[in-house]
Amino acid sequence: MVVSVLEEMRIRSLGVIDDAVVELSPGFTAVTGETGAGKTMVVTSLGLLLGGRADPALVRVGAKSAVVEGRLAVDRRSPVAVRAEEAGAELDDGTLLISRTLSAEGRSRAHLGGRSVPVGLLGELADDLVAVHGQTDQQGLLRPARQRQALDRYAGDAVSVPLAKYAGAYRRLRAVAAELTELTTRARERAQEADLLRFGLDEVAAVEPLPGEDAELAAEASRLGHAEALASAASAAHAALAGNPEDPEGIDAATLVAGAQRAVEAVRSHDPALAALADRIGEIGILVSDVAGELAGYASDLDADPLRLAAVEERRAALTHLTRKYGADIAGVLAWAEESAARLGALEGDDDRIEELTAERDALRAELGGLAQALSDARAEAAERFAGAVTAELAELAMPHARVTFAIRQTEVADAESGANGVEVGGRAVAYGPHGVDEVELYLTPHPGAQPRPIAKGASGGELSRVMLAVEVVFAGSDPVPTYLFDEVDAGVGGKAAVEVGRRLARLARTAQVVVVTHLPQVAAFADRHLVVEKTHEGSVTRSGVKAMEGEDRVRELSRMLAGQEDSQLARAHAEELLEAARGPLARG
Repeated sequence: MVVSVLEEMRIRSLGVIDDAVVELSPGFTAVTGETGAGKTMVVTSLGLLLGGRADPALVRVGAKSAVVEGRLAVDRRSPVAVRAEEAGAELDDGTLLISRTLSAEGRSRAHLGGRSVPVGLLGELADDLVAVHGQTDQQGLLRPARQRQALDRYAGDAVSVPLAKYAGAYRRLRAVAAELTELTTRARERAQEADLLRFGLDEVAAVEPLPGEDAELAAEASRLGHAEALASAASAAHAALAGNPEDPEGIDAATLVAGAQRAVEAVRSHDPALAALADRIGEIGILVSDVAGELAGYASDLDADPLRLAAVEERRAALTHLTRKYGADIAGVLAWAEESAARLGALEGDDDRIEELTAERDALRAELGGLAQALSDARAEAAERFAGAVTAELAELAMPHARVTFAIRQTEVADAESGANGVEVGGRAVAYGPHGVDEVELYLTPHPGAQPRPIAKGASGGELSRVMLAVEVVFAGSDPVPTYLFDEVDAGVGGKAAVEVGRRLARLARTAQVVVVTHLPQVAAFADRHLVVEKTHEGSVTRSGVKAMEGEDRVRELSRMLAGQEDSQLARAHAEELLEAARGPLARG
């Protein structure tokens, strides 16, 4: 069931289009027009709405910017609606508005449901909205990598589940192999680093520095180096405070304070304020006596020991040697030693680490081999079903004798032991990559007796177009999207084959919205809605330049496509015949 339908696109200042509105049908819409009229801008516009690359060259000459707006009818339960609402978009009665603005300077902006959003979000929604196919997509299908992707997509969970496990093991194996390479190829550098670390740690261990020792020794060296000056100063200060025994006539601070205290003690009872001052003078006397006593003790304990000073300086020299090499101070040296010990432990554990990694690598290689085998088996089973389904579709597209097959191969390698060249699958060492060990290629046998050949070499333009359409129809049955857009995918097709292409597109439109840019009247005749893109005399497409063809107008357009003459009676008869055949009871099977 279709859960979203692109109802309308408005295109302004894009390429040859000045301002045009493209109204689309829920079923099959055909877009036609003269060469160069701008019908491929429909594909380009939709690509921009879905997060495609913004090329400033697309902006119409003379315009500041190009704008593409789309109106999409969506089911609120669909992934597109849920993701849009998560981004803050608003749905107006089941309608989602998308817009993309491209400036001539190259800037690009995107809006979803009235909210500005990253352009990448539109790309996220694209996978659930539209499958776009054109000539470049046909060329893409020629690449084996794209063919493998198509097969994996068709296989579904049978491949995606083991492929996810394989991808995780593959990434881990790459990481393990890289670490092993680093450990083994840099063994000499790591050994040299370990030797340097050992030497440094031995130097630190020999000195055995203590935290804060450098500051303590600096203070002690300063004290020992100035012992005489310190003792002289302490003695002088003591004499000033407590008196000099050798000078009994001298005046000292203690005597003066005592005299001051005696002077006020005699009269302190007469005034409380003076009594308070007397108490403070008494405290000063006690303090002077205490300091004088400590100065006397300091002077007597101070010892100018030259042997101790030499020992201190020698220790300081050893510490300085360390700080010059390993840290700004002893704290820095100790921090370096701690970090270096940990690093040395890691380096010395390389052999053990190499052994662990080698065991893990071998286990991962074995695991990869088993997962790769499961992937190959699942792909082989899906390839048979996929090829059969595509072959059946080709029979419906006027290729009744054509047959499509898949070749799934592996490339043997000489040595898988290192884990870099290959893994063992089915008793053989084979090359492997992020997607497994399989090389997948699509072959086409166009008729009995012909040799199967890769579609890149064995399919004509018309055959390739039909193979592409058949592949998409098969996908529509297993992994559908709401809208399919084909840009001249019928190139190289004509006659009966063109009729069959139109019929098959009409069948696809039963379950999905189908938009086809075509030059074939046989295809356009099957459309539920026929749009024609016309340029004005000035060479631009205006609002009136995209017309819905009905009745007589549609006959005239098909006549033009058939014979290049809108009024040719023979062409008109043929056009009416095509329309009648397309509407007939057997036309859409």
